[in-house]
Amino acid sequence: MDLSAHPNVVLLEHPLLKHKISILRNKLTPTSEFRPVVKEIAMMEAYEALRDLPTVPTEIETPIEKTVQPMVVGHNLCFVPILRAGMGMVDGFTELIPTAHVGHIGLYRDEATHEPHEYYCKLPKGLEDMEVYLLDPMLATGGSGIDAIKMLRKHGAKHIHFVCIIAAPEGVEAFCEANPDVPLYIGALDRQLNENAYICPGLGDAGDRIFGTQN
Repeated sequence: MDLSAHPNVVLLEHPLLKHKISILRNKLTPTSEFRPVVKEIAMMEAYEALRDLPTVPTEIETPIEKTVQPMVVGHNLCFVPILRAGMGMVDGFTELIPTAHVGHIGLYRDEATHEPHEYYCKLPKGLEDMEVYLLDPMLATGGSGIDAIKMLRKHGAKHIHFVCIIAAPEGVEAFCEANPDVPLYIGALDRQLNENAYICPGLGDAGDRIFGTQN
């Protein structure tokens, strides 16, 4: 897939990130290891996704003297995981900025049609003035991400970013067509979707592996 046609897409290339994603892919990786690695990956992605955060000059006092230095205003940020797999990424972001707001959007995928359906939405007030970061480990068909963006816009969000760990080309195409103005950060771009709309090679069901609910 040629990402040059999608200037809003940022493919992260750090070798440590690739290494940790490979750990997630391994079917032998247990939940006890999978969950903290998702958090570590989210933190690494957060460094890139938060690169352009605005700062405000703030007076502090060092052991030597008073000085004015840049500080991030955390209450102007909101991290929104798509339930339930997105919950695995929240701690990685909030560990960097613990003062950020956290909202939640619940979507489930119809097993027959692969279409997303909303079942929960709880977002903070004042979303229109915040930088909003939507979090979901997998971008497969793109349906959940597209619907979540619509929900965020409905609640007033104007500055939205989407961060995922693994994406399929089909999902990237669909998401970018619907939201060319939303920056999309991905840790790995995989080959394709299979007939069940799972990413190949992927890592299976991220929610099941994060929460240990595999059959």
